[in-house]
Amino acid sequence: MKKLIYSLFIVLIIHLTSNIDNCSAQWVQTNGPGGGLAASIIIDAGTVYVGDGYGVCTSTDYGITWKQTSNNQYTQSLAKNGSTIFAGTNGQGVFLSTNSGLNWTQTSLNNKTIYSLTISGSNIIAGTYSYGIYYSTNSGTNWTQTSLNNLTVFGLFVNGTYTFAGSASNGVYLSLNNGVNWTQTSLNNVSVYSFAKNSNTLFAGTSTGIYSSSNNGTNWALISSNIVAHNLAVNNNIIYAGAFSNGVYISTNNGTNWIQSSLNNRYIESIAASGNYIFAGTDFYGIYLSTNSGDNWVQTSFSNIEVFSLAVSGNNIYAGTQYSNCVYFSTNSGNYWNPTSLMDKQVNSLAVSGNTVFAGTGTTMNSTGLYYSTNNGSNWTLISLTSGPVMSLMVNGNTIFAGVAWSVAYPTPPYGVFISTNNGINWTQTVLNNQTVLSLGAKGNTILAGTYNGIFISTNNGNSWVQSNLNNKNIPSLSSNSNFIFAGTTSDGVFISTDNGYNWSQTSLNNKSISSIITAGNYIFAGSDSSGIYLSSDNGANWIRKSEGFGNVIENIMALSISNNYIFAATYGFSVWKRTLSDFMGIKKISENVPSSYSLQQNYPNPFNPSTTIRYEISKNGFVKLVVFDALGREIEILVNEKQTAGTYEVTFNASQYPSGVYFYRLTTEGFRETKCMLLVK
Repeated sequence: MKKLIYSLFIVLIIHLTSNIDNCSAQWVQTNGPGGGLAASIIIDAGTVYVGDGYGVCTSTDYGITWKQTSNNQYTQSLAKNGSTIFAGTNGQGVFLSTNSGLNWTQTSLNNKTIYSLTISGSNIIAGTYSYGIYYSTNSGTNWTQTSLNNLTVFGLFVNGTYTFAGSASNGVYLSLNNGVNWTQTSLNNVSVYSFAKNSNTLFAGTSTGIYSSSNNGTNWALISSNIVAHNLAVNNNIIYAGAFSNGVYISTNNGTNWIQSSLNNRYIESIAASGNYIFAGTDFYGIYLSTNSGDNWVQTSFSNIEVFSLAVSGNNIYAGTQYSNCVYFSTNSGNYWNPTSLMDKQVNSLAVSGNTVFAGTGTTMNSTGLYYSTNNGSNWTLISLTSGPVMSLMVNGNTIFAGVAWSVAYPTPPYGVFISTNNGINWTQTVLNNQTVLSLGAKGNTILAGTYNGIFISTNNGNSWVQSNLNNKNIPSLSSNSNFIFAGTTSDGVFISTDNGYNWSQTSLNNKSISSIITAGNYIFAGSDSSGIYLSSDNGANWIRKSEGFGNVIENIMALSISNNYIFAATYGFSVWKRTLSDFMGIKKISENVPSSYSLQQNYPNPFNPSTTIRYEISKNGFVKLVVFDALGREIEILVNEKQTAGTYEVTFNASQYPSGVYFYRLTTEGFRETKCMLLVK
C-alpha cells in the first residue's frame, strides 16, 4: 500500500509539472512582419484600439507591440463609452466588451454590416450598410431603427448636441436628439465618409473633396476638390486627411491649404491622434505612426497580415506575404523584420540556394512568376519562369525545383515542375507538365511533387514521373526525415510513406486540412487551417495539439520553418509566430557559461525506464547533432539536429516505444565526436 501511494504521489507530481510546463511554454507572435488591414482606430486613456480583418487589436505602448483580442470578426468601426468598447463588424452586427477587449459579446444588432459607430449622450448610434441608422439606449441590449432606414451610412460624428451622419450618395444628415430623428442638410448629393472639427469649423470628407461648415451643417463650402478623404482627424489645430489612394494630407491653416505628407502612396482606412502620436491605418500595410505632426511616418509592428511562406538561410529568416512589402527578412529570430523591395506580389513560396533567395509569386488570376535576389532583398530580378503562379520551391543538391500552377492568365500548359541546374538562370520543364504543383519534397535522390491529383515521384531529376498510390488527394505540403516521408492533405490529414513515396498510409491525424508539415528528427509538426499545430513524436501514430498561446484567433498555419532552436509558424492574418524547439523536444539550455571544451556526459539515470537525461557541453557556436542508435548500430532517434550557441544543454530521451537493451548515443559537432552507451531495463 505504501508503495502504491508513493507511486501515485510521483504520478501526481509529474502530472502537475507537465501542466505547469504547458502553461508557461507557448507560441508568441514575433514583431512582424508588419501589415494588414486597419479599418478603424480609436485611442482612449493611452490604449490604441484597432479594428482589423480579424477582430480588434490593442496597444498600450503606442504601437510598439500589439495584442489581438478574442473577437474574430472583421471589424470596421469602433466606439468607446466608459469601460465598454463597441465593435461594428462585417455582417455580424455590433459586439461589445467590458474588459478591454479580452472577451466580446454579440448584441441584438447581430445581422448587419456596421460601417460607423459613435456615442451621443447616453445613446450608441450605429451606421449600417443599406439599412440606415440604429440606436440603443441601454448599452446595446436593444436597438431601434430610425426613420433614416434605407441608406448606407459611412461616417458618424458628434459635436455637442449635434450628431452628423455621412451617407452614400445622399450627403450629410443631422440629428438634434442623439440620433433618434434625422434631417438632410444642404450637402445632399455626394457620398460622405468622415467628419472632423477644428475650432468652430466642421469638416466633411466626401467623394468630391473636402467640405467645411461654420454653422453646424446649415451651409457647406468646398475647400479642396482633389482630396477624396476617407477619414479625417484633428490634433493640435492640425487637420489630417486620409485619402483613398494617396496617403495622408495635412492642413495647418484650418483647411485653406493642404500638403501631401511623406506617407503618400497608401490607401488610408483610418486616422486617430493622441498627444504627439498620429496613427494612420491602411488597407494592407498595417499602421503607420508619426510623432512629428505628419512630417515623417514609420510602419509599426502591427502584425495582421497573411504570411504564405518561410525560408531560412543562416541567421536570416525570410517571410513571404500576400500584400505589404511581400518579402521580409529577420536576422534576430523575428524580433525585428526588414522589408525588402519586392512590392505588391503574393509570395507563395521561398527557397534559398547559397546566397540567392528565390520568391515564387502570383495568383490564379495574375501570374507574375519567379524572382531572385542576391543581396538580402535589396534588389530583385524577374526570371523568365512566368508561365503561372509559382506555388512551391525546393533546393535539392545543385538543382532547384519550381512547382507552377494553372492560372487564368495561362490556362494551357506549360505548368507543372521546372528545374534549374545553374542557380535559377535557366529553367527546363519536366515531363510532369499538366499538373498544378502545390508542394515539393525530396528524400535523397527521390523527388516528390504534390498536386491536386495526389503525389508524383521522380528518381531522375524530373526526366520521368510515376504516380504514387496516394492519387486522389490535394497535397499542399510534403516533408521527410531519415526514415519516412509525410504528406499533408486538404481534407484527410497526414499520410506517411515508408518506401520513398510509392505507397502511403493514413496516420491518426486523419480529419484535418494540413497546409504545412516540417520534421525535426523524429518529431513531425503539422500545421492545419482550422486548429493550429499538431505534433507527433512516434511517426504519426499519435498526435497532440500544441497551439498554446494561439488562443482562439489563430486557425490557419500556412508554413513552418526551423532556425536557431526556434520553430516559426506563418499564419493567415496574424503574421509570424515562434516557439522554442525545446518546448517540444526536451532540449534545455541549462547554462550560458562557455565551457572550455566539448563534452558528452553519461546519461542519468542509467539504467533507466523509460526516460533518461543526456547532458552535453559545446564550447563554440555551431551545428550540433545528438543521435541514438540501437545495439545493431541503426539510427532510431535524432534528439538534437540544429545550430546551437555555446553552453551546457540537457535533452530527454523517452524510450517507451523501444525494448529493453543496450543503446548508444553520439554527439557530433564541428571538430568533436563522442559516443556513449546506456541501458534500458523494463
